[in-house]
Amino acid sequence: MKKKRHELILKLIEENSLSTQADLLEKLRECGFDATQATVSRDIKELRLVKKVDESGVSRYAVDMGDSTELVGKYRSIFEHSVVSADNAGNMLAVKCYVGMAQAACAALDSMHWEGLVGTIAGDDTIFALCKTEEASSKMKDAINEILSK
Repeated sequence: MKKKRHELILKLIEENSLSTQADLLEKLRECGFDATQATVSRDIKELRLVKKVDESGVSRYAVDMGDSTELVGKYRSIFEHSVVSADNAGNMLAVKCYVGMAQAACAALDSMHWEGLVGTIAGDDTIFALCKTEEASSKMKDAINEILSK
């Protein structure tokens, strides 16, 4: 029961902007789980959920990926040394890399947990990224090109 509840919580916070335990509890009850506030509180701690500000400026629950400043710096370094350019078309993003570097750059990209990123696929020198919206794709392209310009 706990495992299913945890799976549902992760799905709910991914699909909804839930900013309080009461919001999460309400969604759980709508899905047929008769949980208490204390249970939700324990679940939040066990799942390592944190509050994060999303792209629209709203605080919401998200999974704490444990990315330290040092780790984020390493991902950024991989980008700076692997990626040549980025461009978008609609909600898709193409990231050009040095030959043989796309896999490493793609792993770094995935580890950065970009808001609005659905998924990535890498070849030898190109990464294709699917974003939820054209706006998310454009923001991601701009952010990548800013990293490259430094």
